[in-house]
Amino acid sequence: MIWKLEAKDNKARAGFLKLNDNIIQTPVFMPVGTQACVKGLDFNDIHNIKSKLILANTYHLYLRPNDTIIKNMGGLHKFTGFNGSFLTDSGGFQAFSLGGKPNEDGILFKSHIDGSKHFFTPESVLDIQYNLNSNIMMILDDLIALPNTKQRILESIKRTTQWAKRSIIYHHNNIEKHPNNKIFAIIQGGIDKEAREMSAKELTGLTYNNTQFDGFAIGGLAVGEEKNAMYDTIDLTTDYMPDNKPRYLMGVGTPQDIIEGIYRGVDMFDCVMPTRNARNGTIFTRFGRLSIKNTSFKEDAMPIDKDCKCYTCLNFSRSYLNHLYKASEPLYIRLASIHNLYFYMEVTRLAREAIINNCFASWREKMLSNLD
Repeated sequence: MIWKLEAKDNKARAGFLKLNDNIIQTPVFMPVGTQACVKGLDFNDIHNIKSKLILANTYHLYLRPNDTIIKNMGGLHKFTGFNGSFLTDSGGFQAFSLGGKPNEDGILFKSHIDGSKHFFTPESVLDIQYNLNSNIMMILDDLIALPNTKQRILESIKRTTQWAKRSIIYHHNNIEKHPNNKIFAIIQGGIDKEAREMSAKELTGLTYNNTQFDGFAIGGLAVGEEKNAMYDTIDLTTDYMPDNKPRYLMGVGTPQDIIEGIYRGVDMFDCVMPTRNARNGTIFTRFGRLSIKNTSFKEDAMPIDKDCKCYTCLNFSRSYLNHLYKASEPLYIRLASIHNLYFYMEVTRLAREAIINNCFASWREKMLSNLD
């Protein structure tokens, strides 16, 4: 993996990430492909929205179809036919969301499919991701809900660091067999400034026999805290993240959140919001959100956005999308998801352009005022 910083405008960064032969320009938004697919889309659609990096879910693929099956089918790339790159999370968020119980060794959880019990350890989640053959693997961390007590936040940091040490040792011992699988650590600490600084310094300082983390993520946000507290935490945390490695904000969020994250020095983003909201009738545009279910669109011959170059806007009207939604036609999900994802990709593309041209501050101000 090669990461190169090409330009900065205050804290905002433009660069590129090379994963094998795949070059990904940053800032970048990663569509979420939980089950090794982006809901309602095929990989030709993903190619057409100009996405080269998507996120898949370790927890879900471990349970179904099983990571060993995917390994036997040639890993995620051959299994899916996607010629881009995959980032896989550790599954810790899903285990946490399902009431998983962490201890010093790992986290115990029940399958949402059949209630069977499973145990993730720092080592086992790497083994699963080796089987998936993802380009970027997230290590196991101890995620907590917010608000929370200082004691639980510090416990989370301690456990996350301990698991990170185990992960880097295990990866070092397996790196010859898996040279193309890169690992990112996840900084925790809630919205507590001292805790975030502590976690960032501990994780970014970890090495084992010259093996280091290939990138760092900001985790544990968008889990109940206020928006401004989230932004302040991102701003603080990036101050302690290395300049020479990619920075990833996990699971956040709206187009405004993406812009504010870029403003604070983040390079990579993912969120289910563009596809989930599309399925529920909400369309993102450069002039704010549209609810396509509204009767005002029933006889509207305009595209969603006349200046948008996505497949949906170039070929279909608001009237048609309103009809498909009201009729519960699956085609609606595909067309709306294509537009929303294209819009997210366009936000990061335009942000990159503004950073390179040293006009990000004015671009940000204009975009945010239009989105309100």
